[in-house]
Amino acid sequence: MAIDPGSDPHRGQPVLQAGAGLAAARAAMIMVHGRGASAADILSLAEIFQRNDIIYLAPQAADSTWYPYRFFEPVGRNEPYLSSALRVIGGLLRWLGERNMPPEKVVILGFSQGACLALEFAAREPRRYGGVIGFSGGLIGANVAPAAYSGFLNATPVLIGCGDTDPHIPLARVRETTEVMRALGAAVTERIYPGLGHTINEDEISHALAVLNTIM
Repeated sequence: MAIDPGSDPHRGQPVLQAGAGLAAARAAMIMVHGRGASAADILSLAEIFQRNDIIYLAPQAADSTWYPYRFFEPVGRNEPYLSSALRVIGGLLRWLGERNMPPEKVVILGFSQGACLALEFAAREPRRYGGVIGFSGGLIGANVAPAAYSGFLNATPVLIGCGDTDPHIPLARVRETTEVMRALGAAVTERIYPGLGHTINEDEISHALAVLNTIM
């Protein structure tokens, strides 16, 4: 069934959960899947992290796509899907906060489209987060620059990992994203992998675990 472009397309989609129950969790991770994938796909990383003291939340995009066009298209072309997707992340942060899990204990992680959303959300809503992890992604829009964003990420650990030959993510946009995040006061680790395609490697997983360890 086609989505009404005038609606909030991702509203009411399921959110999968794994790991610790909220009462026992010491931290939380919001996990955002890529185009054509699913919440279950990205949630499988929880088994790799092997941290049972974390509550993992993975929202599902409508039709498995957060926004229809490439992330470096003009922002307006990806509306209303983009704003709807960002509201999903914001809604999960609010839900966690209402249950005594503050943003500084929450890691926002994404792959591909999900990485773009994780990074874009943090840049638009800067504060101290537990961490922001972007596997193969960058900030969204035809052009990005530090002057387009304001606020302070207050030394939030940010991991940006990408292959230098990734067919979907221009290396220049990865570099621009790092610049913006550093200008917002994040503690950025940028990892560029020669010859790596559009995937996640073991080194990125190790760095993601290091981010988790900073808030435990």
